[in-house]
This record gives sequence, C-alpha cells and structure tokens, in this order.
Amino acid sequence: MEKLDARLLIVDDDRDILLAAKLFLKQHINIVHTEANPENLPDLLRNETYDLILLDMNFSRDATSGKEGFHWLNKILEIDPTTTVILITGYGDIELAVQGIKEGATNFLLKPWDNKKLLATINTSLQLKKSKVELEGIRSRQKQRVSGRNGDQRILIGQSPAMQKVMAMVSKVAITDANILILGENGTGKELIARAIHDHSTRAGEVFVTVDLGAISESLFESELFGFKKGAFTDAKEDRPGRFEAAHKGTIFLDEIGNLSMALQSKLLSVIQNRMVVRLGTNQEIPVDVRLICATNMPLHQMVSENKFRQDLLYRINTVEIHVPPLRERFEDIAPLIDHFLEIYCNKYKMPMKRVSPAAMNRLERHSWPGNIRELQHAVERAVIMSESNILEPDDFFLSKTEGSPTDTIRTGNMNLQETEKMLIRKVVDKHGGNISKAAKELGLTRASLYRRIEKYGL
Repeated sequence: MEKLDARLLIVDDDRDILLAAKLFLKQHINIVHTEANPENLPDLLRNETYDLILLDMNFSRDATSGKEGFHWLNKILEIDPTTTVILITGYGDIELAVQGIKEGATNFLLKPWDNKKLLATINTSLQLKKSKVELEGIRSRQKQRVSGRNGDQRILIGQSPAMQKVMAMVSKVAITDANILILGENGTGKELIARAIHDHSTRAGEVFVTVDLGAISESLFESELFGFKKGAFTDAKEDRPGRFEAAHKGTIFLDEIGNLSMALQSKLLSVIQNRMVVRLGTNQEIPVDVRLICATNMPLHQMVSENKFRQDLLYRINTVEIHVPPLRERFEDIAPLIDHFLEIYCNKYKMPMKRVSPAAMNRLERHSWPGNIRELQHAVERAVIMSESNILEPDDFFLSKTEGSPTDTIRTGNMNLQETEKMLIRKVVDKHGGNISKAAKELGLTRASLYRRIEKYGL
C-alpha cells in the first residue's frame, strides 16, 4: 500500500503510546514525529510544518479535566490557524471531545484506539484538509480574477428607460438572497448583470463562480459541478471539489441553463432543492450555501409548454426574472457605450483619445446590432486599432450587413415602408422569443402571412 504523503506529529506524555503509534503509522505515512513534552510545541511549530497533529487532551499535570489539552489546542491554532488537529482522550468523555471540535479541532479519538480506526480518522482528516486547501485556492483565484478586472469594464451603462428599469431591479434584488433568472439575447450583458447583483449583495466579499453550461458536455456535467473522488473514473487522479463547492458562501452563475437536457435538469434541481452535493464516487452529502443566478437566451416558458424544460426547475431558479433588452431597443445607450469602449481601448493600446464623427455616430445608432453590446465592443476595438485618425468615420467601422433602426417608430424618418415593416417584424418576433403565433397575433397577421414576410425579408 502506498504511503500517505504527509507530515504527522503526535503529542502525548505517555512514551509507550508514542512508540506504539509511531511504529504503526510509519508504515502508512511518510513522516511521523513524536513529542512527549507539550511545552516544546511552540518552538517545534515555528521550525516545522505539519499536515496533522494528534494531541492528547490530558497530561500528567491535569490528568482528567482536559484543560491542559485545550490550552495547547488553542496555542497550536494561534501559531497556525490552518493546522488540522485530532484530539486524543483516554476517558471516553464525548462532551470534552465535542467542546474541542467547537474550539477548532477536526476530529477526536478515544484511548485505547483500534489501529484501523486511527488510520481511517487520520486519512479522513487529511482529505478534508486537502479539500479545504483546494477550495481556498479556487476562491483565491476567483477573487484575483474579480479584483484584477478593469473596474470600468464592469459598470452598468444605460440611460435608456429600458436599462434604468433593469438597474432598478438589480438594486432591489441584490440585497436579498433570492434566486435570479436573467433573460436576454446573446451579447446583451447578462453576466455583467449577474456580477452587479453579486457585487451589491451581502456575499460581495466572497467568490463569484461562473459556469458556462453550454460548454460542458453531458458526460462531464456532474464531475464539473459536483466534484469527484479519486478513482471515480479513469482520469480521476485525486479528489476534486466541484463548482458548487467552490462557490460556497458566494454566488454561482449558471449561464446558458436552457441548454441542459431533461436528465441534467433533474440532477441540478436536486442540488438546488436540497442544497447538498454528492461528489462522483461517494455517497457523502456535502452542504453548500450559494446564491444562485441563472441566465439564458432561450424562451424557457415556451420550452416548459413544449416539455423541453422542467417547470419545477423553472420555479426554483426564477424567484425574480430580469429581462435585459437588446441594444436595438435602447439606442439612447449606444453613444455612452461607445465613449466607454473608446476610453478602454485607447488606454489599452496606448493611443491618443479618439472620438466618433457625427456621420459615424448616425450610422452606429441606426445599426440593428444583432450581436448586441458584444458586437458594438468588438466594432469599437477594431476601429481604434485600424484607424490612423483620431476622428473615427463610418468606414472605420465594419458592421454586419443587417441594417435597421433600433426602435419601432421613433427613428424611422429616413426609412421606406418596407424597411419599417422589416424592422417592426424583427422587433416583435424577438420580443416573443421566436414564437411565431404570439408575434403574428400582436402584428394582426396570420401565421402564414408572417412566415411569408419573414422569408421575404430574410429574417
């Protein structure tokens, strides 16, 4: 059997126990040190690092109360709060052991111990320590990612009535712990909304874990979200926590939730309901405390009626729904967004500050932006890089061929009847998430008539 790669210290004033424990444990653990005098602990811990300490609760000075053991437990944790400590007591005092765990110990053993029980307790405690270290590493990396982002890129920009409404909802729901469902087209900034909710919540100091469900294959879903135990499958070389464990005490953002199969929806629902995850290869339930935010560009309510999405899961994830409007419905925000991205990319590429000519701005405000804010951001970045002038003209922006006004009647002054009809059909179809029946009803057309117009305009 392969030895555990760990450093262990046993502290007990009974030298016979120290010898017996060391002889047994050296067969299973790489490094085993012993110490009979607890007074030497401070110097020992300043010079050595141990993965685990077995600490006797009762020394000869105070043979029964356990007070001396508590004193040294507190001293160990004062020197290194991350130390894993297993308490040893020879009197079967469960209350004493429970008090020790409350004060920071990981587990306890009763003398005389069974060697198999001793080894199992040590192994469990080391695995728990390893999992905690992994989780802290994930959380630390997540916090670095969040703090390392350009703060200006994470602010919500919007003076349009539609975005003002979204911002008001964000302010309202952020301070609660309610589950949030964010709906909107690709590129509208759903993740930015989710981060804004997290940043203004009581969990703002904890991690924000993003999971792109559309990028996770069905076979990897459980291992990625719920974690796995070493040996659970061929490539499982070590225990690993899943994304839900990594998000413990923080926020987990499940993007593209509409892409999940019915089978995976069922597994996710179980975790959301019970607030427990079970790693692959184990039966142990691990409690998780997370704020859940989901997002999708798919019409979930319609999918429920088509039996493609579980109604009970939809109820669980959408305590509050936030609809993020497409950019074509908030043309008032195009100019401030352009200014925002110009500042970012001129600074990034160390260029003089550029500005957009009136002609270029007119063209940008009339573009339908099928890729929404993401398309606008890329268009501005490319223009900053490629233009040699500090004034950006219409030809500096490479836009998709689909042109149109971002509103239905407000900005149709230079459009003919066909262009206006095309724009209106696109707006209403998008409003109803592609549901032709609802769009046709609102437009006062039959389904067949609407299909003919969609085909005519190439929508």
